[in-house]
Amino acid sequence: MTAASADLQKAMFEALEGDAPLAALLGGARIFDRVPTDAAFPYVTFGRVSVFDWSTSTESGLEHLVTLHVWSKAKGKKEAFAILDAVRRVLEAPLALDSQHLVNFRFEFAEVSFDDDISVHHGLLRLRAVTESAD
Repeated sequence: MTAASADLQKAMFEALEGDAPLAALLGGARIFDRVPTDAAFPYVTFGRVSVFDWSTSTESGLEHLVTLHVWSKAKGKKEAFAILDAVRRVLEAPLALDSQHLVNFRFEFAEVSFDDDISVHHGLLRLRAVTESAD
């Protein structure tokens, strides 16, 4: 189960990190699983991943609910929304997984809020993927 999620995250990371328009919005390839202490804003982080059995009577499969976070210190929500749109655009292209077959990958929801405690706009993007073993 964890291998399938790691494979999915790797493919997502590579797609996001390799996209020039997204890098331009972020001021570089600022896509993190774990944020460095000196990271400049804005950036994107991988968040919670929930995995559920999605097997049928003939196929073994998993459903992955993946959350990506956007962090922005810009005035207003415009930058956070632009980054969310760019991330969504990148991930709409087919992803190539190493050990899994990506059956379905779709957008679930997005939102942006302002965190007064740390003065940061926080965007959330939730995606749903279904994978089957490529074996």
